[in-house]
Amino acid sequence: MKIIITDPIDPEGVKILTDAGFSVDEKPGITPEELLKIIPDYDAIIVRSATKVTAEVINAGKNLKVIGRAGVGLDNVDRKAAEARGIKVVNTPEATSISVAELALGLMFACARSIPQATASLRSGKWEKKAFKGIELFGKTLGIIGSGRIGTELAKRALALGMKVLVNDLPGIQPQYGEPCSLDQLLAKSDFISLHIPKTPETYHLLNKEAFAKMKKGVIIINCARGGVIDEAALFEAIQSGQVAAAALDVFEEEPLKDFRLFSLPQVIGTPHIGAQTKEGQRRAGIQIAEKVRDALKGAI
Repeated sequence: MKIIITDPIDPEGVKILTDAGFSVDEKPGITPEELLKIIPDYDAIIVRSATKVTAEVINAGKNLKVIGRAGVGLDNVDRKAAEARGIKVVNTPEATSISVAELALGLMFACARSIPQATASLRSGKWEKKAFKGIELFGKTLGIIGSGRIGTELAKRALALGMKVLVNDLPGIQPQYGEPCSLDQLLAKSDFISLHIPKTPETYHLLNKEAFAKMKKGVIIINCARGGVIDEAALFEAIQSGQVAAAALDVFEEEPLKDFRLFSLPQVIGTPHIGAQTKEGQRRAGIQIAEKVRDALKGAI
């Protein structure tokens, strides 16, 4: 059986597949047009976030049995098309939870102490000691929207720092750490709000103009979840008005980012969707997706 890997994974993951007897072709950077031409030859495809496994790709893959996504979200895989063809879709939701949670926490510190802005000031040859008076995380309230693996890891770390943690999730879900509450309660009481939810029709623009109006004045917003769960135009207005003191974003409505208007505001810092980009997280993701694809194909034989 043949497997194509179109986004790089850890070499240990590739070894797991070759040791299992599969023929593996690594083609990072392959164009959508090239993928369409060669996908009929393969029994499985492994991607990260760059490759889009569209309905067109899935339908062209006449031998395709498994789609593996080395990561959490499945935004780049047409799951309905895969289901219609009876193709199994597997991912690695556990692999990068700590990596993303640590980035969210790091962005909280960066906003609280204006670390990027202070660094930029020094780079420009200035010594503006009095310009960067920050706040402590200790004693503040962190509102976490979404108590899955990443939200849980962040809650653990926030509690260790002496923060109070409020958690909002779907009805009936009891968070492992933190105090459950309604979304309106979380918005009203939180000094920091961090999102850890998928983008769905229900969560699209969850934080919109109305939601920002319900927040405590001076709140800090963190998004390491998915672009689209925050209305970026409404966030821009909320920062300009002073309702939101700062925001740190790792994800955006359109990626790669083309509209940099938010970054015209000095209170906004960001990263280019690097939440899962750690050596440890990517190694775990590569190994886990290889094991899952191997097992799925062995079961399909």
